[in-house]
Amino acid sequence: MLLIGFVLIVGLDQYTKAEVQRKIPLHQTLKVIDGFFNLTHVRNTGGAFGILSTGRGGAGSLFFITVSLAAIGILLFLFYRLREDERILSLSLSLILSGAIGNLIDRVRYGEVVDFLDFYLSSYHWPAFNIADSGITIGIGLMVFQFIFHDKKRKPSP
Repeated sequence: MLLIGFVLIVGLDQYTKAEVQRKIPLHQTLKVIDGFFNLTHVRNTGGAFGILSTGRGGAGSLFFITVSLAAIGILLFLFYRLREDERILSLSLSLILSGAIGNLIDRVRYGEVVDFLDFYLSSYHWPAFNIADSGITIGIGLMVFQFIFHDKKRKPSP
């Protein structure tokens, strides 16, 4: 499961980021669905949704690289401790790990992360993100789903 997630998410993430960098100049937008979705080439020097953004490179970049490496180590540890029957958790950890690696590759290469998926509705705008971010988000969602339903199965009914 880990290898499949890694190849799919990291491969697709890096491919789409390369295509965006090749075809859309930085800070430019390509309208896809007017009023809802654009491809917008932006860079994120911070964490999720630009939290703790700093200038390119420097101590901020080193901080996020260090945090990413620590998170990857923890995720690998958790992954290898899973039982064979914990398939949803295996998938969720694989998605989160692959997303973390995809964004880490950008931080090491560029000192920032390439984002391009840009959703909005009227004046409501979601921060731009990428395939790696999607893998992390879906993986966390699956994990929460698993914990909610797993806990309900384990608790005896009154």
